[in-house]
Amino acid sequence: MIEAEGLTKYYGEVRAIHDVSFSIEGGQIVGILGLNGAGKSTVLQILSGALFPTAGTVRIGGLDTTTHADEVRRRIGFLPEEPPLYREMTVEGYLGFVGGLKGVANIADRITAVCEQTNIADKRAHAISTLSHGFRKRVGIAQALINEPQLLILDEPISGLDPVQIVEMRDLIRSLRGKHTILLSSHILTEISQTCDHLLMLKEGEIVASGSEDELVGRVYAGNELLLALRGERDAISAHLAEDARVTDHSVRHESEGLVEFQVSLNGDEREEVVKGLVEAGFGLRGLKTAEQELESAFLSLTGGGAA
Repeated sequence: MIEAEGLTKYYGEVRAIHDVSFSIEGGQIVGILGLNGAGKSTVLQILSGALFPTAGTVRIGGLDTTTHADEVRRRIGFLPEEPPLYREMTVEGYLGFVGGLKGVANIADRITAVCEQTNIADKRAHAISTLSHGFRKRVGIAQALINEPQLLILDEPISGLDPVQIVEMRDLIRSLRGKHTILLSSHILTEISQTCDHLLMLKEGEIVASGSEDELVGRVYAGNELLLALRGERDAISAHLAEDARVTDHSVRHESEGLVEFQVSLNGDEREEVVKGLVEAGFGLRGLKTAEQELESAFLSLTGGGAA
């Protein structure tokens, strides 16, 4: 469905992305992860046709986005982080306007369909300016769906939403799986984890990892890894771990009010003995989980950052 080869983009002398290549199968939901400034939005804008790359090519459904730009755009729906809304217009009027720009023939039917899909049917006659942020996001997705796109691109679709709206947006995106190929970016790793089939991780404008969540986490944590929350003095716990022959490496991830979280690497599956030794040494065990299950850990390791 999507084939990107060697994408590079400069803004003047500033390089935003470099040699970005990937392929995405039709019907998947694919998430793009990266720290601020990693190049996520640039990649999405190039795929949407809003930007042309400085170098490289993108093919969507076999068509080059540069040489067949108009035809490709008809196959794409794009929701920027800030929805492109005319707030003085009604929802129905705005969707009709966008449908006209995109050359949608059965515009009345499509307005009805996308309003039902995005659960805004009762807002059709409302001025967009009167809608909440969550409903404006829904209108943004409705305009992206108006032309029945093969590819739906969503840039930070849950930014600024409250917890209830995030759940509703997650359900909406999931409902579109299979009907469209969906490419989205998000700073909220739990949403990426619960929504996406495939992940692309960007660091400083380059792809550093690609695969399912399990594949990416497995790449980082090929051995035995533990996350231990322990009550005790940090240096004393560290000294104990350093003396344990079953521990190959350890580091502090977080510390607050007498509770220290360590990431611990083991020779093999020696979890029970390592934990037993800590407890017998007088350290209080307050939490234990395998690092292999943590997308956040993989994200931080692969991107070299401290926050998304």
